[in-house]
Amino acid sequence: MSSGGLGAAIIAARPAVVAALAARFRDLDLAEDGFADAAELAMRQFADAPPPANVGGWLHVVGRRRIIDRLRREARLAELIAGQPEAAGGEDMDIVQLFDEQIPDERLRLIFICCHPAIAPEARAALTLRVVCGVPTERIAAAFLLATPAMAQRLTRAKAKIREAGVPFETPPPHLWAERLHSVLATLEIGYALAFQDAAGSEPTADLGPEVLRLTDMLADLLPDDPEVLGLAALVQLAEARRGARVDGAGRMIPLSEQNCGLWNDGLIASAARLMRRAAAIGRSGPYQLMAAIHLTHARRKSEGQTDWAAILKLYDLLSLLRPGPVTAINRAIALSKVEGAEAGLAALEALGSDKLASYRPWYAARGHLLAQTGDPEGAAAAYRTALTLNPARAERLFLERKLRETSA
Repeated sequence: MSSGGLGAAIIAARPAVVAALAARFRDLDLAEDGFADAAELAMRQFADAPPPANVGGWLHVVGRRRIIDRLRREARLAELIAGQPEAAGGEDMDIVQLFDEQIPDERLRLIFICCHPAIAPEARAALTLRVVCGVPTERIAAAFLLATPAMAQRLTRAKAKIREAGVPFETPPPHLWAERLHSVLATLEIGYALAFQDAAGSEPTADLGPEVLRLTDMLADLLPDDPEVLGLAALVQLAEARRGARVDGAGRMIPLSEQNCGLWNDGLIASAARLMRRAAAIGRSGPYQLMAAIHLTHARRKSEGQTDWAAILKLYDLLSLLRPGPVTAINRAIALSKVEGAEAGLAALEALGSDKLASYRPWYAARGHLLAQTGDPEGAAAAYRTALTLNPARAERLFLERKLRETSA
């Protein structure tokens, strides 16, 4: 196995190993540190030697030993792991066996655990993205429009709350899922949004897109009568349906309106439409169903040959009532520009105010697009330059650089 292959195997094993270590030691920091130590040792030890057949099992055993050594040094072993028996079957047992099977997936299980009601609502999704998905703190901070130090403090407080409140590291019983479901859905949505920004799959979050697709499908099977669960599953399927059309041969991002819809995945589109029909039959419309409806309207371009922007604008109007925020407002401004002209869209975008969105790259990218359409290439170029300073993923950076060249010519 190459170093790249070993690295990918380590990343893939992370959720299960961290979940297992957290369940054993009741401490997220210890679990993350134990995994990091094991991963570092693996990359050194197997740089020129064949890795173990079960990379996850090896990481779990080594991570557990490193944590125990640390606790012994800190004289905390008796307090934290007293009464924790060694797993039957030896150290190389499958770590899945450390959990019950109510939620049949390690990552989804730990998401439910991190979304415990004792944790502040604004910290649940961020904590889960950091611990379960391994998203860097700076990327999470950008997603929440926060400075990195502020997000780091929020994560630290959330982990401390878990320790202080004695939050159990176990799957909650099904009757308690509802009180955590909103946070679980938000976490999966944000995780997918982070992956979606990386159109070429070149960032550390590259595996999150297909993984969130799998998890939302699983959640829809577990909770088939919740329309918002079905809506989020449909939303992710529709976005993933476009994966093959999102970058060109140079690795440059292709905007949705310019994508070759012949490359979109018909199976995922059809599956999403079925989920949405099921959700509609249940009733209780919500924001995830509205967002899925917007994506499905875009998907109909493949069969109808054009995009119904008037319908999309109406859906964004409804979404603005149920879920106001910068993402909704920016996308509504773009839809408005398609219906009423670039000037109207730009006015809606400017009304949001740059003070609140000073570090929000999508606002500058959208502003550059609309300024160019209204005949202000200098303003558009300035907006694109600012967007390029805000750490876009490679595919988006290449796209923004092309737009900057076009407006600067």
